[in-house]
Amino acid sequence: MAEQIKNLKEAAERIVLAGKRKERVIVYGDADLDGVAALIIMRETVKNLGGNVVANYFPDREVEGYGITPTALNLLKKFAPALLVAVDLGIGNFDELKQAKALGFDTMVIDHHEILDGVPQADIVVDPKQPGDNYGFKFFSAAGLVLKVAERALGGSMSPMLRSNFLELAALATMADMMPREDENRQIIDEGVANIAGSFRPGIRAFFEDDAFFAPDQAGLNRRLNRIISILNVRDMHDGIPAAYKLLTADSLDAARQLIGEFIKINELRRERIREVTEEIEERIIGSTDEPIIFEGSANWDLNLLGTIASIVSVKYQKPTFVYKTLATQTQGTVRSTEDVDSVALMKKCKDLLITFGGHPKASGFRLENQNIKAFKQCLIDNLGK
Repeated sequence: MAEQIKNLKEAAERIVLAGKRKERVIVYGDADLDGVAALIIMRETVKNLGGNVVANYFPDREVEGYGITPTALNLLKKFAPALLVAVDLGIGNFDELKQAKALGFDTMVIDHHEILDGVPQADIVVDPKQPGDNYGFKFFSAAGLVLKVAERALGGSMSPMLRSNFLELAALATMADMMPREDENRQIIDEGVANIAGSFRPGIRAFFEDDAFFAPDQAGLNRRLNRIISILNVRDMHDGIPAAYKLLTADSLDAARQLIGEFIKINELRRERIREVTEEIEERIIGSTDEPIIFEGSANWDLNLLGTIASIVSVKYQKPTFVYKTLATQTQGTVRSTEDVDSVALMKKCKDLLITFGGHPKASGFRLENQNIKAFKQCLIDNLGK
């Protein structure tokens, strides 16, 4: 591939410059495994370049919404001037990035989600799907993109051990985000999992040093990796920190083992709740099997579980599935779609009813005022297939 990902070189050079200048750097990422892995790779790259990471930030979707939020900027403005690096989000945050500039931040967005109505006015935007990007492969995870920035920024100073570990994180993220296992993603996965059982990162190695974490039928590497991803790829937040971040940055095997034990217990409760909500949705749709989409929500459902629930329902019924939680004045939802329906393109036709939306064709999300729920559902149905 002769072309380079648009702005990748500029992003790497800006990170190097921040390190040389000892600038304050804030790394801001989504709370799922891809976002957490991308944030860790970026944070550790900046630190290896001698940079000054003054804060990590993960937005709590249930409290403040998705992406770069006004709540976050209000909390982070005390660090300005600084370089704000957003990973696995930001491509749809037009107003918030303008606000960040007004507060004194330099801004960089490294995202892999679909482009909505143009590209936001960040200083540097890396997203292979943006206009003018002629790179041949478009389907990286966010962690995969940050890995490419890290490789360019660190160059020959990246030790084989550090590169191997970054590849492990990027491989897990690529699998967790269900990116196509082809082209460069296949290389990332193959290299990343080749020696993963011996990872220097305690939060990864701990999974392989105690068979108690795996069922008897999980002896194969792929089964074990899927089990690891199922534990890590959740958005459980405590004190503003995702569980996956705590584990992947644990400084000892003992600490990692303790965290994994806690996560397994939490996951057992999560699985039961997922089963209950899935059954509730199936009971609701018994009389509406002729509807072309599944569109269900409740104020009592856990927002962090909706992605898994939507996936289960969409696969079973082979329909675009919109599952949401109703909050005080707004509704936030998750979408899982079928191969023939681009959920982002579909929601774009109803954007006047939405506050925010975005993601991937098969996996996306939305936020809207409660008063627009019924109109949004009808708009989706009216525009399906057009």
